[in-house]
Amino acid sequence: MASDIEIARAATLKPIAEIGAKLGIPDAALEAYGRTKAKVSADFLASLKDRTDGRLILVTAINPTPAGEGKTTTTVGLGDALARIGKRTAICLREPSLGPCFGMKGGAAGGGRAQVVPMEDINLHFTGDFHAVTAAHNLLAALIDNHLYWGNALGLDPRRITWRRVMDMNDRALRQLVVGLGGPANGVPRETGFDITVASEVMAILCLADDLSDLQRRLGAVVVGARRDRTPVTARDLGADGAMTVLLKDAIKPNLVQTLEGTPAFVHGGPFANIAHGCNSVAATRAALKLADYVVTEAGFGADLGAEKFFDIKCRAAGLSPAAAVLVATVRALKMNGGVAKEALGEENVSAVVRGCANLGRHIENLKQFGVPLVVAVNHFAGDTPAETAAVEAYCADHGVEAVVATHFADGSAGAEVLAGKVATLADGGAAQFSPLYDDDLPLFAKIETVARRIYRADEVIADKAIRDRLHRWEAEGHGRLPVCMAKTQYSFSTDPALRGAPTGHTVPVREVRLAAGAGFVVALCGEIMTMPGLPKVPAATRIGLTDDGLIDGLF
Repeated sequence: MASDIEIARAATLKPIAEIGAKLGIPDAALEAYGRTKAKVSADFLASLKDRTDGRLILVTAINPTPAGEGKTTTTVGLGDALARIGKRTAICLREPSLGPCFGMKGGAAGGGRAQVVPMEDINLHFTGDFHAVTAAHNLLAALIDNHLYWGNALGLDPRRITWRRVMDMNDRALRQLVVGLGGPANGVPRETGFDITVASEVMAILCLADDLSDLQRRLGAVVVGARRDRTPVTARDLGADGAMTVLLKDAIKPNLVQTLEGTPAFVHGGPFANIAHGCNSVAATRAALKLADYVVTEAGFGADLGAEKFFDIKCRAAGLSPAAAVLVATVRALKMNGGVAKEALGEENVSAVVRGCANLGRHIENLKQFGVPLVVAVNHFAGDTPAETAAVEAYCADHGVEAVVATHFADGSAGAEVLAGKVATLADGGAAQFSPLYDDDLPLFAKIETVARRIYRADEVIADKAIRDRLHRWEAEGHGRLPVCMAKTQYSFSTDPALRGAPTGHTVPVREVRLAAGAGFVVALCGEIMTMPGLPKVPAATRIGLTDDGLIDGLF
């Protein structure tokens, strides 16, 4: 089978106006970025507010492994298959970050015969949204240091500045650094650092804002630090919110592209799910719900992170009510959870599949807590044997859900047609009784404990007195009703990335908490998770380049 980039490059893409027309978007509402991608105008989006919403379907997955799960690929394949069986469908995805593209994971536009295109554009600079987020975030950082330089009229304590800088690249050397060195002309020396752009609160705000007015309100509410008396200083206090909004005025508009089979796809926003809230923009999701009968979206990494945050942060903030969920697993990944080494995954091992299904079962139990009906999608690999897939189907049946084997990677929409029928039936059945995991009024630390105990199955959460005191102070300042955004490893239910399967009895250590007042949540950093990733020993960037014909090679 050809590589992802070869398949994408061989596709004949339709003009973006033709894709927009499938959803009833007029040409005048499309702001084209070339022939095959466009942004949808704010005026048109505002005109949709009184339309009835379609059905919202979440695609999530088991914990990721080096064996591969294919959550985005399944999202695309399912969307194409729903369109194939005659459903008016739109897909909603996040934009890929350059960090993973040039790091270890590679791109995030699907794979095989289930991709969004133009793949190279989407995986690289696309429409410039990430650059706009980076610029807006760093503008605020520059204004903070400039304010200190010119006398610090707000009394901002340099030791209590929490706003860092960002870039959309993995660079561990920038995690901790000192700025303002070199004498008085260069500012006030202080310790700070960089996060990756997808961890920026500005990214979260872009993805949760209703419109430009709400965007500016949220940007103004960003807390950048505190005075010596611990009172907060905001971006609005610095006069930064207007200029930041100007930098994001186009970025907030959803991007429209297409799948290989011509299904409309909104690809917009890109917060990571292990360190941020892991969902595409509210603006894109709402637009899709007004324009399509079925909207298929994904949430990053495993259901313990992406799905939990989709339900507890995005759906809570936007008033969304999902109709169904799809939990993606592969036989290969289940075998890894069952203790099989990556190099031995090609050998049939039914007992390892059964052992590994403990991870799948935990996610099934967790998703049921939210009151959303679900189906398991077994993303098929060529080496899977009938006995192995039968073991997954039997396990799921014992847990009260149906498992459907799908071959969309190799066969496109035809390979997910049965899955699409099952999902449509679930979404139309009216069985969803969606409810978030915890109430708004629960104290912040109790919210952290609720997620850790009910989703991760931890025995306890530990945090220093300083962290608990900080949470109490935020509650006293009026932030107690915010949801929590758990930042932890994506590879395990625990904070130990090597602990696969369905561990119990572990402890979740909270080493830091951050207030994202503009985004509307509190971040709890657990274990050794980093908000600025590093590159692997052999980065993907070393395999990427241009051919003699000027084509991109090595991107996947």
